[in-house]
Amino acid sequence: MNATFVISAIIAVVATAMMITRPSAVHGLLYLTVSLLAVALVFFVLGAPFAAALEVIIYAGAIMVLFVFVIMMLNIGEAAARLESSWLHPATWVGPSILALLLAIELGAVALSGGLPHPATSVISAHAVGVALVGPYMLAVELASFLLLAGLVAAFHLGRSIMGTD
Repeated sequence: MNATFVISAIIAVVATAMMITRPSAVHGLLYLTVSLLAVALVFFVLGAPFAAALEVIIYAGAIMVLFVFVIMMLNIGEAAARLESSWLHPATWVGPSILALLLAIELGAVALSGGLPHPATSVISAHAVGVALVGPYMLAVELASFLLLAGLVAAFHLGRSIMGTD
């Protein structure tokens, strides 16, 4: 089995477990971001570079920014400012930084070696992903978009009720 795949999968599982067990939402977001980046590397190793790029751009990028925005929207007041300063403590960043560094080293090793030693049997094209998303998986994509919209509306209402404007 490809060592890059195994290391990325282990990092994804460890980061996901750390994300679930963190009491702070911001700490969980840091580990979730590392987990999503590890899953993107797994997709790349399996021969789906487009899916890996989507994982980084959409999930590790856009959705993480949305989560951070929602957390910022819900933490209002002086107590939230003190809590935020405790989140910025350097010890908070040690775990996610180590896991992200392992992923960076692994990705650098793959890049310097000139590619994967055992590439996947076939590469999935962007056209094939698009056809699948609007074909057999269209219902799942629409359900996921409704779920994200419901989460955004719920976060907005929670934020309004915390501020006292509701």
